Order: sequence, then structure tokens, then C-alpha cells
Amino acid sequence: MLRPSVVFLFAVLAIVPCAARAGDAPAYGASIDLAVADRTLKNGLLVLVQEDHSAPVVSSYVFYHCGSRNERQGRTGIAHLFEHMMFNGGKKFGPGVFDDLIEGNGGSTNGYTSRDLTAYLNNFPREALPLVLDLESDRMAHLAITPQNLEQERGVVKEERRLRIDNEVSGVMDEALYLQAFVESPRRWNTIGFMSDLDRITLDDARAYFATCYAPNNATLVLAGDVVPAPTFTLVERYFGAIPRRKPPPPVDASEPAQDGERRAAVRKNAELPAVLVGYHSLRALDPQRPVLDVIERVLAGGESARLHQDLVREHELATGIGADNVWGIDPDLFWVYVQARPGKTAAELEHRIDAVMTRMATEPVSAEELARAKNQLRAELVRGLKTVSGKANQLGFFQTVFGDHRAIFRLEAEWEAVTVDDVRRLAATLLVPSQRTVIVLVPVPSGRPASERMPTGGAVR
Repeated sequence: MLRPSVVFLFAVLAIVPCAARAGDAPAYGASIDLAVADRTLKNGLLVLVQEDHSAPVVSSYVFYHCGSRNERQGRTGIAHLFEHMMFNGGKKFGPGVFDDLIEGNGGSTNGYTSRDLTAYLNNFPREALPLVLDLESDRMAHLAITPQNLEQERGVVKEERRLRIDNEVSGVMDEALYLQAFVESPRRWNTIGFMSDLDRITLDDARAYFATCYAPNNATLVLAGDVVPAPTFTLVERYFGAIPRRKPPPPVDASEPAQDGERRAAVRKNAELPAVLVGYHSLRALDPQRPVLDVIERVLAGGESARLHQDLVREHELATGIGADNVWGIDPDLFWVYVQARPGKTAAELEHRIDAVMTRMATEPVSAEELARAKNQLRAELVRGLKTVSGKANQLGFFQTVFGDHRAIFRLEAEWEAVTVDDVRRLAATLLVPSQRTVIVLVPVPSGRPASERMPTGGAVR
């Protein structure tokens, strides 16, 4: 089974307009809060427990604080490789047993990798909690890293790269954007890694990576659902307490030279219509100005009433779909805008209107209605993400890992509410400017065109 990787989200967001409207969420009132108990074991494992007895189910997430940002040039892809390796058994539970036991007890299991983390999730009836903790602790302490497992999962990941990047338009565009926008930062490469780098990963590399990144002092365990904190902490101690603390991963140097002008690249792939993907150098998640960019994202692309849709889809009838995202990361990432052309329209026409929308954002104040709608949409999305026990566990672990504190999620509403009209115009004029952007243009290549006239798979951007 191919475990999902969050790197491909932009393709979905670009063609599914946000359904939120100003009336989707009530005006800002009482802040969202969750009762979360926490405890750190002697070996450094942080445990978060969120009690919710609305249904007899539990969601567990183990967040390892290693993603592709912890890799180095020439050894990319090992974080995502381990997302697959972790389902190959340990000392107590052999190959294939993990999935079988979880599913046999009425649960489900999966994992995902990002630039900042690797997470493993299980959703199951409350009675299966001891079993799940036993399974998770076994692979944390005794993962089977064998030549056979490494070669098997290397092959699976290489096939995933072919499927999701090399042979997928959205994957090629996403990879091209980051390779052009970043020069030195480890955010430059895709979480799946380069094919040649995947071939270079040795058994010693895998064992060294596991010993550093998959330690209890480099992890957060989140349990949400039909659990009570005190006995749950005791149970976690029983299964995880004896796993030894290990040397933490080395610090990551995510420094990036200042961009001094627009960067551009063309991607030539078999596609029906042109598209444009524009990325602006953004801010890290903990930057005090990040909430302003969150609001700008919704003003630009928060549904059919947002500026990009109104201009490119409705007024000028140039596009069939738009999207935007202010990517949250431990390190500065990108604020991107994606536009898909209508039949008969060109990438140049799309760019012209994107420029016009961005210029207006930087020079004219947004209306009070736009500002309120953007904030309400952000709050509505936050609420939706916390509706299920799995959503709660995922969000708490994400904020603990990326923001350094799970309680940061409870400050979001106040941060968004504090954003003013002047904040929006000032930051748009500072960050969302041509000198700070990278433009990727999709040039459709008909499927019948001779191979000798096409660009090699993946483009010429590496």
C-alpha cells in the first residue's frame, strides 16, 4: 500500500474551490480549547492525552521530529523511505503483523511524511489500546532493518515517485517550484527524494537514521478519544518507559540566500491545458507575521467570492480552477498560487491577471467584509479539523512538532482576529512581489508528439 505523502496537496486544493462563506462560522467569540494532559517520560517521550468520551474509539499518533528537512543533499528520501520501513515488523511482532492486528481488531493504520515530520496513526476501539501501544513501542525500539526490507521498500518508494511526481503533472510542477525557489535550504527537495539518492541509501545509512530519528526523546505520542489520562500514562510507561534515550538529530541549517529577482522554469508534460504555479518566499510558522499571510491566503483564494476566483474565473473567464496556500513549516517555506487555464487561454494571460490581483492586494485596502470573511473561513477550517478524535490527535501532534507547543493551536483565533487592513496591505507589498517569486509554467505537450521533441520526464530543473 502506498502511504500518502502531504507534498501533493496543492493539486487537490487547486481544483476544489473552498466552500466556506462568511456565514459558515460564527463571528469570533469564545476561543477553542481542549483539555489536554501531558507528561514526559524519563526517556524524553512526550505524551499528550485528550479525553473525549463521545464514542468508544481512540486515535493514536506518533510524531517523529524528523522529515525531509533532516536529510542532506545526496541522501534525500530516507525520511519517506522510513515511513514504509516502519510497517515491516520488530522484535515481538513480525512482518505484516502490524496491519493484520490493527485491522483484525476493527481499526485502521497509516502514516505520512512531510518536510518537518513523519507521523504514524492508528484509529481503533478503546479495548485495543494496550495492543496498539505494544505494537508502536516494539517498532520504536526494535524495527527490523534488513537488506530484504530495505530493497523491498526502496522499490515501493521509487514506484511512488514515478506515479506521483515523474508521471504526474502536479508532482512535476511542485518539485520544479521548490527546486527553483530554494538554493541551499533543505526545503528544496521533495519528501520522496531523488531517484538516484534513493539508490544510494545503504543499510548502514538506514540503521544510523533510525538510531537518531526514531528515539523516544525525538517523538511525541498523542492519544485522543475514550481514554482517561492517569491510567493511560501508566499504560504508556509500561510499554515505552524502557526504551532508551538516544543522541538527538543534529541541528538543521535552513538558511537560504536572499532572492534578488524573479526565477522561472517551464515544465513540459502531457497535459490538455496550460497552468501557472507561483511561489513567494514566505515565513516560518512561528513568525509573528504568519497570521497575516494566513488571512491574505483566504482573501485571495477562499472560495468563489475571493479575489483570484472573481478576477480570473468570473470576470475575465481565463481559469477553471485556482488555489493558494501559506505553507506552515519549522523553516521559512512558500506562499503559492496555482491557476489552471480555460481552453483557448494562455499562461501569459493567467500571469497578467495574477500580477494585477497581487498589485491590488499590495496597494489597495481590503474591505472589512473581505477581512471578516477570511477570518471566519480560517476559524471554520480550524473547527472542522478538530471534529474527530483523529483530527484532534493529528492537530495536537502537528503543533507540538512544528510550532514547538501543542497549545499554539489555541492561540490561532486571537492571532487571526488581530490582523488589520493595514497589516494585509503592508505584508503583501513586502513579500508578495515579483523579486521574491518563482514562476513555474506548464507547457502542454500533446501525447502524440514524438518523444525526441519532448522534455525528459521531470523537466530540466534539477
